[in-house]
Amino acid sequence: MSQSVGGYDSASRADIGHAVLYAAAAALGGFMFGYDTAVINGAVGAIRDHFEIGAGETGLAVSLTLLGAALGAWTAGRIADRIGRIRVMRIAAILFAIGSLGSAFPFSIIDLTFWRFIGGTAVGLASVISPAYIAEISPARIRGRLGSMYQLAIVLGIAVSQLVNYALASAAGGAGENLLGIDAWQWMLAIAAIPSLLYLVLTATIPESPRFLVAQGKLDRARKIIADLEGGDEARVTARIDEIRESLGAERTQVSVRALFSKITGVRALVFIGIGLAMLQQFVGINVIFYYSSTLWQAVGFGEDRSLFISVVSALVNIVGTFVAIAMIDRVGRKPLLLVGSLGMTISLATAAVCFHSAEITRNADGETVATLSGANGTIALIAANAFVFFFAASWGPVVWVLISEIFPNRVRAAAVGVATASNWIANFVVSSTFPSLSEWNLSTTYGIYALMALASILFVVKVVPEPKGRTLEEDG
Repeated sequence: MSQSVGGYDSASRADIGHAVLYAAAAALGGFMFGYDTAVINGAVGAIRDHFEIGAGETGLAVSLTLLGAALGAWTAGRIADRIGRIRVMRIAAILFAIGSLGSAFPFSIIDLTFWRFIGGTAVGLASVISPAYIAEISPARIRGRLGSMYQLAIVLGIAVSQLVNYALASAAGGAGENLLGIDAWQWMLAIAAIPSLLYLVLTATIPESPRFLVAQGKLDRARKIIADLEGGDEARVTARIDEIRESLGAERTQVSVRALFSKITGVRALVFIGIGLAMLQQFVGINVIFYYSSTLWQAVGFGEDRSLFISVVSALVNIVGTFVAIAMIDRVGRKPLLLVGSLGMTISLATAAVCFHSAEITRNADGETVATLSGANGTIALIAANAFVFFFAASWGPVVWVLISEIFPNRVRAAAVGVATASNWIANFVVSSTFPSLSEWNLSTTYGIYALMALASILFVVKVVPEPKGRTLEEDG
């Protein structure tokens, strides 16, 4: 006998197994996300030297790809409401493969940035559709854990990219050195095409979202998928179909971005909450660790090999924290995890800021600013940085993606998730493009700003964030 959840019998173990497999396939879009956004960490120094560009140009070359991701995220919801979730995943996989190979063999920094923009667009598409799809196929009582699989895929992508970077740089003798005819940094970017091709293949093995099928009037297909995912007899499945149809509303036309902010749709407050969550996730500076940690640790006195190894350690800490979130999110809820994470991030970022305040600032032969940490400060800063990664991974990393995929009603979910995710990428762009210049200006103050953002996130969660733990998407909407 299955337990009752939200007025309906929870899925059997076999049904849950299907949901896990479908979610895992969709979550590979997160792996693409993580690999693409972190692989640049090992390549950025070599790219800077190869094209002879400064800190500002380096920041733009790294971060303009994030504007592509913002564009992809902004348009993903409307495209998905028109052609379906699965087709958008396939488009993302193809674009990502093209962008990866193009950026690996550029003629100049301009076309490298263009191909990174194309790959970023693909990542933006996947960053909306993968978590939205997972939310729409997940039984309520395990939706948090399945939704967290997307973040797990992201951190696995980050970890794999750091391991690949470390292995390639070690084999070549440096990221800018030749390996089997091309530079190691080019191999780093080209290998990113592999997960995109796997993603393309796996999308052929999973069903369309039943909520999209109901919206399109394809009730027979939706009925079969709901029975597969949630179990229950024919009457129970019919009741679920009716509940979804009611939640979608009478109107089947696409929801525009303008309509999301209109009082008529009644979701404006939720949209602003989603945007706030998405932007705060980036404003705490998490991607500084994964985009620039190699060059950061070199700047404070660690060698290239050791800096790349430290990046691998941070990626592993990220994975451990994500498993903690997966284990806890459906037990304690979304808000408690966010609050604990915010507190931990605030303390660890403030500690790092204090350590960097004592750094000795000099300039090397190339005129670049170099900060040297003396005594125990280097070790404490390293521990604080990894503590920050852990607290983020155990809270804001996965929980934000789960929340913005489940707080919106069915009728506006894809479009609203797209707006929130686009905001996430724009915030990511702001942080990533400003960090090189800010760090040269004052590394301690930069980390202090991130600590203040983490502190602000506590107030945001307490005041406005809802708790949808254990409720179906229809009950939430």
